[in-house]
Amino acid sequence: MSLNIALVHYPVRDKFGRVVNTSITNFDIHDLARAARTYGVERYYLVAPVDSQRDFVQRVISHWSEGPGQDLNITRKEALEIVRLVRDLNEVAEDLSQETGSEPLFVATSAKQLPICTSYADLRRRIENEPDTHFCILFGTGYGLDTSVISEIDLMLPPILGPTTWNHLSVRSACSVILDRLRGL
Repeated sequence: MSLNIALVHYPVRDKFGRVVNTSITNFDIHDLARAARTYGVERYYLVAPVDSQRDFVQRVISHWSEGPGQDLNITRKEALEIVRLVRDLNEVAEDLSQETGSEPLFVATSAKQLPICTSYADLRRRIENEPDTHFCILFGTGYGLDTSVISEIDLMLPPILGPTTWNHLSVRSACSVILDRLRGL
């Protein structure tokens, strides 16, 4: 089983539908790493092309891995060991291909209902029964992944829906729910 995740900060959409690069928060870095580590994710890719944001990510990781934070919270240090900072999804594909010897299968997420979706149960079965397939779940920040990303993916998951019409989870919450559906006991 090879399950990986990628948090995409570009190209994503803003509330007006424009393609933008979103900000990275400290929580994006360590909260997703903690969820990923809990559910057996092998690699957590943070997709960030902007140099100043990449410097910020490196400072946060360094604080918890090498700096004063390493003694304050050892589990956070362990979670951050799976984080890989990349500039774009091509780097994700290249890294996974080099690590595994085969192309990854990209699975996109969205809060919007898109026409072609695979169910969580079907993807869970595939993850459990296809040990040579390297899945990478893509999470978009802002108002979701740009259509240029969606048009290139292999599979799409349906949105997470509750009993109300309101549907705007944080990416950290959505990631945890999805990982639990795919890998939870």
